[in-house]
Formats: sequence, structure tokens, C-alpha cells
Amino acid sequence: MKKLIILAITLSLFNCKTDQNKEVEKTINYEQETLDVTTSVYPENMSSIFAAHGGLDVWNTYKSLSFTMKKPTGDELTVTDLKNRRSYIETNNFQLGYDGETVWLEEHGDFKYEGKPEFYYNLMFYFYAMPFVLADDGITYENTNELEFEGKSYPGIKISYANDVGASPEDEYILYFDTDTKKMAWLGYTVTYFTKEKSKDWHFIRYTDWQMVNGLILPKTLSWYNAEGFKVLDKRNDLEFTEVKLSKTTEAASIFKKPMSH
Repeated sequence: MKKLIILAITLSLFNCKTDQNKEVEKTINYEQETLDVTTSVYPENMSSIFAAHGGLDVWNTYKSLSFTMKKPTGDELTVTDLKNRRSYIETNNFQLGYDGETVWLEEHGDFKYEGKPEFYYNLMFYFYAMPFVLADDGITYENTNELEFEGKSYPGIKISYANDVGASPEDEYILYFDTDTKKMAWLGYTVTYFTKEKSKDWHFIRYTDWQMVNGLILPKTLSWYNAEGFKVLDKRNDLEFTEVKLSKTTEAASIFKKPMSH
């Protein structure tokens, strides 16, 4: 009889504890919890790369990015709204931007811009903001062949876009990373120029020179290489990025609008 009483008391205490646990589970306020969604939303290797560069949580706190590129023709300033991707580019010869609806170009004096404004307005931002821009919506990730260069192998992650994502979803990218540091090491990319057809002509940028900017590891120098197919050859040119600024303040909308003609 005594054993039955003890057993009954034990079961009663266990049930009370279980009920208390259930009550605790019901009262958790997940809005106040810091949840790492990176591991569930992105493949493990992409999550590791984001983390190695400072983390998506940090990246997402910023609202604007600006940088200056050192070019033979003079400095080129780029300002981008990180939330809606409006952009503004300023050089000695022209101004170019995207106001959220249209891409515009303002040439200075007799200068004639020979590029494609619709293609260029966010091109350098996209290259520079790697790997974080590869967290955008509508992206599919797929493991692909490694890239071999100077006796080292770099695993590849192929990036493709849904048909309704971006102005040129046919463009393809492959991010190659260093297995030791998990940092991005190379970017392979194709350019379709809005032809709506896939390209087999791959270009390669090497990412080895980094700088710390407000808690994030961003490029300091990008190096373009000549290539034959997926065989990387010699270096073609370097492009240096200076005066890099990340801000948690949204830029004024007027910055991205076409200047009034005089």
C-alpha cells in the first residue's frame, strides 16, 4: 500500500512538471527571440560563407552603401540604397542612376557614354556586395564543379534566378570559396545583355584582397582574369575600391533622381 502511495505521488509530481513545461512553451514570445534563420533558409555552405564575411544579420542592418572606384579616367562614385536597390553613379564625364522606376543618364559636355545604362547602373555594386547580394529572393543554389587555380581547388556554388527575378535572369553566377577560411575566393559569371538566352562565355573575378567595414568583410581590390572556358589564365586588370561607407540611414530619394537640365 505504501509503495502505491509513493508511486501515485511520483506520477502526480511528474505530471505537474510536464504541465508546467507545456505552459512555459506556450508563453515564449518569439518576437523577442534572436533566431538564426540563415541555417534554415540557405544551404549550409552559403551560410558558412555569409558568416565568414560578418553575417547576414549585420548586413541587413544597413540601408545604404557607397564606394569610390579608382579608374584611369578618374574616380567613379557609386551610391546604392540596399533596400530597394536605387542607385547613383557619378564621374567627371557623366551621371547615371536608377530612381526606382527608370534608369537615366546625364552626359557632361561633349562626352558620349558608349555603354548600356540599363546594364551598368547596378553592375559594380553587384560585384562589390558579394557574397551578400546572393541572399536575394528568387535565387536557386546548386553545387557545381570545383575551380582549379595554381594547385588549389575551390568548391563552386552555382547561382541561378527565377524567370521573373531581375532584368536579366538568364545571367548565371558561380561563387567559389576557400575551404579553409570559408571566404569567397572567385566569382564566375556570364553576361547575356538582355538577349533572353543563356551564355556559355564565362568571366572570372578573383576576391583575395579584403577590408573590414563596419563589421563586414568587403572587397578592397577585385582582379579580373582571362579564361578559356573554366580554365583561368593570367590576370587582366585590378580595380581598387576606396571610401567605402555603410550607413543605417536611408539616402534621400532626390539623390537617385535625374538632375534638372539647365
